Amino acid sequence: MSWFGKILGGTIGFFLGGPLGMIAGAVFGHMIDKSNDLQNGEGSGEQGYSRRFGDSDRYYFFNTGYNRSQMVFFVGAFSMLAKLASADGQVSDGARRKVNEFMVNDLSLSGQSYQYAQSIFEQALNQNSTFENLADQFYENFRGTPQILNLMVDIFYRVAMVDGRMSSNEERLIDYAVRAFRIPESIHDSIRRKYNVKGSSKAYATLGLTESATEAEIKKAYRKLILEYHPDTIAAKGMADEFKEYATKRFREVQEAYESICRERNIK
Repeated sequence: MSWFGKILGGTIGFFLGGPLGMIAGAVFGHMIDKSNDLQNGEGSGEQGYSRRFGDSDRYYFFNTGYNRSQMVFFVGAFSMLAKLASADGQVSDGARRKVNEFMVNDLSLSGQSYQYAQSIFEQALNQNSTFENLADQFYENFRGTPQILNLMVDIFYRVAMVDGRMSSNEERLIDYAVRAFRIPESIHDSIRRKYNVKGSSKAYATLGLTESATEAEIKKAYRKLILEYHPDTIAAKGMADEFKEYATKRFREVQEAYESICRERNIK
């Protein structure tokens, strides 16, 4: 990494702070250098990046397009997924496939965003930071937005259960995140059940309910979740753009679960 990349990487790392800052600084400093090498003589380098200064807190992130909250989410998500994938020691081909499928199929990442995600994942694997350290810092940044914390745990389960099973070490890390994120056991149970059940019971799990729920409880749970995961609500909470589609899928899951239960129980 050149001196310029080190300065910019260090600025990003300093601004984020903690283990996430170390990972982000290394990744984006290197990618800035790489971009400068490829675009040398076309307005890149010191002069090119200096022209981007002054755009609120995006000043710190140059051509990434992320503000601070979005950067924390993006770096935090793929850093924690790296630690989750390596929970059993070496990262297996299957674990890499899990994460790659999540990047491509669930988030529709491509181009530069995909490169960022892959670089963060690899950098986190080589950092001494633990999953627990990363989860603690993530919580400090999003402690006031439980929707994002809940969604992150949902992502952990989605990746861990992509092949239909979860190792004890993966479960241990996810349980830590649940505690660190202060997620109520009722919400954790609804997420967990969603990935372990099928049919009508899965619809109830998606709404955080059991099949004994009353009609009033069903409607109340639906109204609460549909507001929490509405795309407009999520957009205002600091989530990176690439994850908003995932949040929209969660929104659709809630709608579909409610419609399924209404059909089954003839609720109007």
